[in-house]
Amino acid sequence: MNDKQRISNSEWRDKLTPEQYHVTREHGTERAFSHDYNVEKRDGVYHCVCCDAPLFTSGTKYDSGSGWPSFFQPVSEDAIKEIDDRSHFMRRTEIRCANCDAHIGHVFPDGPAPSGLRYCTNGLALNFKPEE
Repeated sequence: MNDKQRISNSEWRDKLTPEQYHVTREHGTERAFSHDYNVEKRDGVYHCVCCDAPLFTSGTKYDSGSGWPSFFQPVSEDAIKEIDDRSHFMRRTEIRCANCDAHIGHVFPDGPAPSGLRYCTNGLALNFKPEE
């Protein structure tokens, strides 16, 4: 059983800050250029803030100029799940943590090689763990 099946909204509210809850559980978005992870340069791994599952490594992070932490691929094929998102009169692909269903951001087909993808994430949805 994974976290999304056993944690209630009330428990998520207790575990997360109001801003983290809004982004991850209510599919919100932080302001561009507002999170320190956008400019984080250290080596390490970015984990889901909700369930601590590893999602991205610093080796796949790049400066997309978008104002949000961006990566060209997840840590593994099964770390992220993609959902068709037709909200806000747009058609996008939402990315969620495959373990707990937290909203992480969106993926776009305008990233660098080798994937050509840009995983545009909310820093509030991530927890960075630097290498020691």
